Amino acid sequence: MKVSLCMIVKNEETSLPKCLGSVNNFVDEIVVLDTGSTDKTPQIAQQFGAKVYYFPWNNNFSSARNEALKYVTGDWILVLDADETLTDEIIPLLKTVISKEEYLVINLVRQEVGSTQSPYSLVSRLFRYHPNISFDRPYHALIDDSVTAILTQEPHWQIGYLPGVAILHTGYQKAVINEQNKYAKAAAAMEEFFASHPNDAYVCSKLGALYMQMGKIDAGMELLNRGLNQLIGNQVNEEKKTLSKFKHSQSQKFAVDFDEDINYDILYELHYHLGIAYTNLQNLSPAISHYQAAVKLPIYPLLKLGGYNNLGNLLKNVGDLPGAKIAYETAIKIDPNFVTGYYNLGMVCKAMGLFREAIDAYNNAINLNPDYAEAYQNLGVVLLKIGDVQGSLEAFEYAISLHELNNPEEAQRLYQGLKEMGLL
Repeated sequence: MKVSLCMIVKNEETSLPKCLGSVNNFVDEIVVLDTGSTDKTPQIAQQFGAKVYYFPWNNNFSSARNEALKYVTGDWILVLDADETLTDEIIPLLKTVISKEEYLVINLVRQEVGSTQSPYSLVSRLFRYHPNISFDRPYHALIDDSVTAILTQEPHWQIGYLPGVAILHTGYQKAVINEQNKYAKAAAAMEEFFASHPNDAYVCSKLGALYMQMGKIDAGMELLNRGLNQLIGNQVNEEKKTLSKFKHSQSQKFAVDFDEDINYDILYELHYHLGIAYTNLQNLSPAISHYQAAVKLPIYPLLKLGGYNNLGNLLKNVGDLPGAKIAYETAIKIDPNFVTGYYNLGMVCKAMGLFREAIDAYNNAINLNPDYAEAYQNLGVVLLKIGDVQGSLEAFEYAISLHELNNPEEAQRLYQGLKEMGLL
């Protein structure tokens, strides 16, 4: 079973080695389509044994990805960007699943490294070679439309997904976004597509969320609400149906009473980003309603992590501490390694006077992230409240030492406060 890595790149000499190194034990062929690099990207790709081809950039990711597909010779195709890496632990599962004859596409969990809003997504990046699979849309290029068409004609195929994180993505970290000016590039590509597809719920979601990030609040909310109306409006026609309906072949088991014609991944994103929008406007009631609607949807549970965490934050802000506690506990149950969830649980337990539970939550956060200064600091507060002065001082000292590295003003403030209390 031959596997081909298929990539499009441009000026990625910094990140490309790590990406290509991550697939050593899985792929048999590397196909790289360069869209105009002026650095050493093509040479680096060749050093890893890649077949490098060239294509003039035309502001359309789908056309570039489809061009790259022309050169692959594998039975299966893995698609990565240069700022993504394949996790070591997923490779044995990948080798097992591609040996099964029934699968056409395997959806993979991608972690957005450094993201506090949407840490996970489900992406259709591993698929069997099929002459009718192609990418669509100039930005956020997807194979979803073509796969949906194939399933209609060839219903014997199945779509699967693998539990566990398969891809680590660093491209949405703030510093990288600013460096590469990705907001402007994304907006230009999506606006062109939107002009001829004004009722497309997916582009409404993506472009609306992007406008919110760019500070175009009114335009962003208008698009998000338009997308929402497209999905849950009274009339649902074929154009408004699922962009990636096939993704739900696994998650529909959670959705006995849900409409099969609605794409719940997109619906979740619309509710989620409207929650963010209303939160930014300090209009918390509709923000809470949108998050509550989002987390009820029948999608892969790991994708709801940000929704539960944000819902918990809002419920805490409006004084519903028990509700916030449940939201944080649900997030942790979904992802036991969710550091922020443990910290937030500690904060709400502290506010409720549940000091032992708060201590456990802070310790869990610290075990997962030993450099979590705020967790040490709040652990110190709770330990002091229960009379463990020595333990409290140790926690505060750790917090001060960590703050001195990244936030010296907070370190000084904390030190001065302890001194005034007579603890130092």
